[in-house]
Amino acid sequence: MLAYLRGRIVIKNSGSAVIETGGVGYEVFLCAPSLEALGPEGGTAELFIAESISMYGGTALYGFRSREEKDLFELFRDAVPNTGAKKALDYLGKAAKSMPDFTGAVAAKDLKRLTAIFGFTSKTADKLISALKDKLPASGPAGLAEFSAASGTYALAMNALTALGFRAGEARSALEDAAAEAGPAASVESIIRLALRRLSPK
Repeated sequence: MLAYLRGRIVIKNSGSAVIETGGVGYEVFLCAPSLEALGPEGGTAELFIAESISMYGGTALYGFRSREEKDLFELFRDAVPNTGAKKALDYLGKAAKSMPDFTGAVAAKDLKRLTAIFGFTSKTADKLISALKDKLPASGPAGLAEFSAASGTYALAMNALTALGFRAGEARSALEDAAAEAGPAASVESIIRLALRRLSPK
């Protein structure tokens, strides 16, 4: 079973990328945020891989930037009723906007956050809560977990930082540090200010 790929990005399509390693090109399907963060053609990609056998035969490869993304994809696919690999990837693309905030919303059974911030329909949000409420692991440091579970502030802060041109990975790391320092009662503005201090060049 293929579990990990590291190689050159040969082609980027609308929903997949071809990764060449050892002289072989593998087409890997990714959710939109992961595909955008993958980098340009000609660069190097490192992806965790999940295989899925299609109903028409053949094996499709799905790629993830982290083990956390892969675990959530597999949880969507295996735990949510009537969810195949393609739909699980679509769910992951929405949850990847802020995975700690998604986890907090499911744990809190917060339909409003799942629909308003992540773009799930009410029916899908209710289905996700029913299927995942006892299965999602706690994620991130305590300060960040409380910060994201209390409201949609984590996603708002992430959106603000990525809109300023910061990559999702570096923005997430800065927010984790900022939330741990400021505590869960901090405002979005103060969290963003603290995160920007960590992201600004010395």
